Amino acid sequence: MGLLTTMLAFWIIIFVLFVMINRGIWVFTDVSKSLTMFMLEKALGPPIDFVEGRKGSASTTWIMHGALWMIPSSTITFCGLWLAHDPDALHSLSSWGLNPSSSSLILAGILTASYGSGGMMLNGVAMHVVPELGGTTLASEKNAVLMALVWTVGVIILFIGANNPEILGIKVMLASSGILLLSGAAVIVNILLTAASRTKKMALPAWMMIIGLLAAPMSVVSLFVSGAHDTGTGQWLATRMTGASFSLMLAGAILYSASRGSGNPLWSRSLAAVTMVGTILTISSAGVFDGGVAADFLGIQAASFEPTRNEIIAGSFLLAMSLIPVIALSANVMATMRGDDVFMENPDHPGMPEINLAAIALVPISIGALFVHTDHLTGTGELSGIQWTLAMMGVWLVFVPGALGSALCIFPEASGRNVLSMNRSRWAYWLMAGGAFGLIFSMMSDFSQASLNQADAIVEISIVDRLSVLGSVLFYGTVIGSIYHCLNLISGSFRGSLAGEDQPNSSTSISSPYMLTKETTVRKILAQREGKLDTVVIPESNSDSPGSPTEL
Repeated sequence: MGLLTTMLAFWIIIFVLFVMINRGIWVFTDVSKSLTMFMLEKALGPPIDFVEGRKGSASTTWIMHGALWMIPSSTITFCGLWLAHDPDALHSLSSWGLNPSSSSLILAGILTASYGSGGMMLNGVAMHVVPELGGTTLASEKNAVLMALVWTVGVIILFIGANNPEILGIKVMLASSGILLLSGAAVIVNILLTAASRTKKMALPAWMMIIGLLAAPMSVVSLFVSGAHDTGTGQWLATRMTGASFSLMLAGAILYSASRGSGNPLWSRSLAAVTMVGTILTISSAGVFDGGVAADFLGIQAASFEPTRNEIIAGSFLLAMSLIPVIALSANVMATMRGDDVFMENPDHPGMPEINLAAIALVPISIGALFVHTDHLTGTGELSGIQWTLAMMGVWLVFVPGALGSALCIFPEASGRNVLSMNRSRWAYWLMAGGAFGLIFSMMSDFSQASLNQADAIVEISIVDRLSVLGSVLFYGTVIGSIYHCLNLISGSFRGSLAGEDQPNSSTSISSPYMLTKETTVRKILAQREGKLDTVVIPESNSDSPGSPTEL
């Protein structure tokens, strides 16, 4: 029962860490805090003096790096889709010793989009959300800025390893995971120090992002504790646990941003709790089911996937239960955004359309992934042909839009400036969304190919190729949209209007005192501050005009 043993070890580790953090992280005494801060900054020597340390610089830097990674990750994915129907399209690269295949480029695109684009933007959002909800500041802005550069180097090596796993006897993926672990460990310590210095009770989105950061390394620890790291089931489970880490961070980011951007209180704290606990206790269906990817990350030999009967039953049950937190998250986000019709009155707020897309696409893609992973777990293999396309749809319709939308929402607060052009942001959204939906034709091509293979049919001009061409051509819109978004963010950081100018009115948010800008209800005020009667109600502006009675 390696699967249940690993999951049990993971649950215990996460529970212990949650209790420690919630009690103030007793291991962080005054002496250890000073020593840790020294290790984060002064111990790094001269490089730490070349980075900026002002408030918000870390969050802005990580978001910028994530936006920049959208361009190569979408381009790599487009090339992989094109090679699926035209294998000789990049044949000229062979003169440089490069022979990329469709499968290697698609894998590289998924990994760079997950770790480079979405992952870096989510880390940037966490560096803003956790201090904001904790009533404090990030422990070390300088270290976080420097670690963004280290993380980017790790993603570059990750891209190389996805296409060439071993160079001169060096396991490239293992080297990449080591660099990502080094940078990630510094980010985790930074966030934990920030949480330890909080001055108020943190809301659930902050806890989701903290636990999401911890879940990835702790899943590896639990894998070795249970001894399942050298089994096919354990390696398959490692990919699922990594998906849970990204899912928790994404959930915290879009819940915070949906409330912050729309100006509505979080619709249900109970559903937020269900999302957090359910994601931890179940097996995520996000990502690919190839355990060999996890084996490459760990630098161990990939094992054959041969689950026992009990592991199949337990795994299928935990996979099915993962739909509960998914539905809870989607419903909570959409209800929050549409509360009081604020979303309909202000549909152009930065990031709101992307978050809306992620919340809508989350449920159907998760249901599809559940069927695919259950089919793989039971050994049926009838749906294995669509796993890569479904994984790409999950990345470009849920993960990247959710991370990008959250980053766009907090960008003005973190950087002090708005994006350069709302019109360009709107066009970028439609291009990225339309291109990502073009992957539906790629999935139709996969289904057609599976049907032809089953029937042993041979046709001269196959409908499979036509659908594959259409899917890859439409995905080119995602590449153009990525460029638009990236340029809009970079230009906005230098030439965008100052934050606070021409901002839409909002009645409240998840993390600030209640800003009274229009008619509201007592219920909304109480919902914003968990029913406390000492809620501070702040008018939007003051004037010398005579006052008048306030109607309740």
